[in-house]
Amino acid sequence: MERFTEKVLDTKLVFSGKFLRIRYDHVLLPDGRKATREVVDHPGAVAIVPVLSDSRIVLVKQYRYAVSDLLLEIPAGKLEGGEEPVDCAIRELKEETGYSAAAISKLAGFYTTPGFTNEFLHLFLANDLTFGLQHLDEDEFICTESYYPDQVRQLVKNGRICDAKTLLGLSLAGLL
Repeated sequence: MERFTEKVLDTKLVFSGKFLRIRYDHVLLPDGRKATREVVDHPGAVAIVPVLSDSRIVLVKQYRYAVSDLLLEIPAGKLEGGEEPVDCAIRELKEETGYSAAAISKLAGFYTTPGFTNEFLHLFLANDLTFGLQHLDEDEFICTESYYPDQVRQLVKNGRICDAKTLLGLSLAGLL
């Protein structure tokens, strides 16, 4: 691994927001040359595939400013400082959908886009759901919709579901 490792020479913080930071790192490459890396620091996140007892999958519909589109996704959210991923998954599921899960299990974890961010996303499957009230953040406008697996597969084929975490989560849960 050492022959591939880049050594940080110095770091310059370019931006610090509510939860993201952007930095320029000057690095020493394995062959002795220098380079610059642009990195988005992210606290990490979770995403949940909620499955109802009749096999319908609960999805959230929300406008995503960065892509200027209304997306259909599995519920997700960022980790709070020191929060365990499973606790975050339980919290985000309740906040975004209103559902609580009697059974929650980890499907996988992955780096979302390791070419420029260190965001690590933990994927969970949630079963034995009980409905309750949503508790959205004040800047969130989300509605929930539920679909049978055949409907979800059609939404994927039609390009209506095109979010990477959703596609991977549904796939790992055996729903695609």
